[in-house]
Amino acid sequence: MPLLDVSDLAVTFAPRGRPATRAVDGVSFTVDAGEVVGLVGESGSGKSVTAMAIMGLLRGASITGQALFDGTDLLRLDRRRLRDVRGRDVAMVFQDPLSSLNPVVPIGVQVTEVLTRHRGLRGTAAKKEAAELLERVGIPDPARRLRDYPHQLSGGMRQRVLIAIAVACRPKLIIADEPTTALDVTIQAQILDLLAGLVKDSGTSLLLITHDLGVVAGLCDRVNVFYSGRLVETARRRQLFATPQHPYTTGLIGSIPRLDTPRGDRLAAIPGSVRDVLPWQDGCAFAPRCELRADECVAGPPALHIVDEGHTHRCVRAGALS
Repeated sequence: MPLLDVSDLAVTFAPRGRPATRAVDGVSFTVDAGEVVGLVGESGSGKSVTAMAIMGLLRGASITGQALFDGTDLLRLDRRRLRDVRGRDVAMVFQDPLSSLNPVVPIGVQVTEVLTRHRGLRGTAAKKEAAELLERVGIPDPARRLRDYPHQLSGGMRQRVLIAIAVACRPKLIIADEPTTALDVTIQAQILDLLAGLVKDSGTSLLLITHDLGVVAGLCDRVNVFYSGRLVETARRRQLFATPQHPYTTGLIGSIPRLDTPRGDRLAAIPGSVRDVLPWQDGCAFAPRCELRADECVAGPPALHIVDEGHTHRCVRAGALS
């Protein structure tokens, strides 16, 4: 049985006086123990909303479907039981470390409160464990850094603090929401190496949310490609890069800058923007931006096609890609 089994997840926002918006529409995927799974897509495709729904961090949204974690449906837990699971069994590394950390509370307090809440450590024992966690994620002079405030740390060090908080209780699953955003390339590589090492050493599963297929290529075992709230392709990493089936996946792969690109050649780009979509009930949401679109693409919602075990897509024109 998968560690996390998300089935037919849908998230709808209905602000007062405004039409309802379906941000996530019938999403299903799994994460096995010790596996790294990627959720990939442009901003606004529904990746972060999916993670926030799983973690029970959305307010004012209608959420349906299932998110089975170790056989327990996280979407059906009351707040008290969900707080027991969050941080202890499932942890999240948020996208912006500066806004995720409390700016007026020392780093040490923010790390030790997790240890106190879920592991019962207090006083000297909690501080010692917190210092060891900071050292584990590569922060120098950790005992001194426990007294620092978030604004005294660099962006990369703040992200390491968030990772330290996430792994403090040795969770079975870590959800990392674009953990390298706004970091320079060198620090990005260090953070990704750190996450990969934690997964390898502890057997923790990782659900990685990103828009960067370069990150996916080096880290993920399986990849789920989002577009306009739905999964348009799911495959093992090597399958996805070797034989992409959906034009959107092909566009994402083609937009990765390459060192062997001849000087003067323009970078490949997907035309239009994420706002240029069709409702899924009318056809493929990607059709307005797709260079392969045909009449059949807008004749109704695209069915899920199975290429082979573990590789699926939603494209009636998949054969035209080869």
